[in-house]
Amino acid sequence: MNTLPQQLANGLLLGSMYGLIAIGYTMVYGIVQLINFAHGEIFMTGAFGAFTVYFYILPDGTAMSVAIPLMLIGGGLVAVLIAVGAERFAYRPLRGAPRLAPLITAIGLSLALQEVVRNFYPGADRAIAFPGLDATHDIGSITIKDADIFLILAAIICMAALAFFVRKSRTGRAMQATAQDPDTAQLMGIDTNRIIVIAFAIGGFFAAVAALAYGLKYGNIDYRMGFLMGLKAFTAAVLGGIGNIYGAMLGGLVLGVAETLASAYIDEIPGMQQLGGQSWANVWAFCLLILVLLVRPQGLLGERVADRA
Repeated sequence: MNTLPQQLANGLLLGSMYGLIAIGYTMVYGIVQLINFAHGEIFMTGAFGAFTVYFYILPDGTAMSVAIPLMLIGGGLVAVLIAVGAERFAYRPLRGAPRLAPLITAIGLSLALQEVVRNFYPGADRAIAFPGLDATHDIGSITIKDADIFLILAAIICMAALAFFVRKSRTGRAMQATAQDPDTAQLMGIDTNRIIVIAFAIGGFFAAVAALAYGLKYGNIDYRMGFLMGLKAFTAAVLGGIGNIYGAMLGGLVLGVAETLASAYIDEIPGMQQLGGQSWANVWAFCLLILVLLVRPQGLLGERVADRA
């Protein structure tokens, strides 16, 4: 029990990262009913965009206080461009097709992005060292890194900005209208194509923020990092109620805490010594998803997307 506060903090931090990525899944699904399984690879490309800025553009010795905002801009630009390009050239032509077609396209795009980075980015076929923020701070019995502070501040700022944008801006209200009924929204003069592009762009930028936080926290990136993180983020989106942006962040936090606590404490339960540790963390995360879907299929906060005829 002495380690419980630290484990809870670790879980909340991990969950914040899942939540930032999950928002991209839930915004796109909320508007066009599409599960963008390439979103994990958009997260990955954001990390490589930030890496490129730091190692190939900025001069040696640049202070991290200067480098991090520029890395965020670089990673954000790459992720947003790929997300918007995917919408325009991969998903938009299939918008009227059966749902299986864009789903298969998303999986194919995911594999294609992995292979492009692996084959054409120098050194991407192995883990690449990323500049970390390793200085630690003690808050009572909890120890956190500077990278953790960046992650939690980024998650809070992104969620607050998104909530304000969706609730108060004209474009945000247009997004809500498009999510409820795209045909009626179009009849009322809303450019639904533009709204969909904005949803992809916001999701891509949030994924880039999470990617930068991942690199700063763990100190390395690789071309496969998007697969598992994307799958966990999708799980978080479903857990919270896919189509609900607040549910995506809540689902991420719940998933992160559950995964961390299971990794730390399951093996201390008599008879379950072989089922604990980090190697079983993914198993318990998906067990939680199955449990929630059995008890509350619409997710913790409920799906906010109206059923469409």
